[in-house]
Amino acid sequence: MRMTIPVAKVLAALLADPAAPRYGLDLMKLTGLPSGTLYPVLHRLQAAGWLAADWEEVDPVAAGRPARRYYLLTPEGVRAARQALAELRALAPDGRAWGGAEPTGAPAW
Repeated sequence: MRMTIPVAKVLAALLADPAAPRYGLDLMKLTGLPSGTLYPVLHRLQAAGWLAADWEEVDPVAAGRPARRYYLLTPEGVRAARQALAELRALAPDGRAWGGAEPTGAPAW
């Protein structure tokens, strides 16, 4: 997995609570990434086996909104994400590998 700043932001947001499924708009708010950046990252993570994605079972008419696609790190994804972010953090002399403030909800791994 090529570690870019958007990938690191998405992984940090997902690792903030690895057991909590997240949907696209939620991840856009947590990372500050636009949809055109976020969704390709999610697809790459899913293709690498780091991320599982499932549609929620909801009646769009009853809910008053379309069904959401929820994303959750796989066990391998949790392990690999923690390792990748730790390696990235080790490269930054001040401990901040994002070129500024860490993304909202970033864990203290």
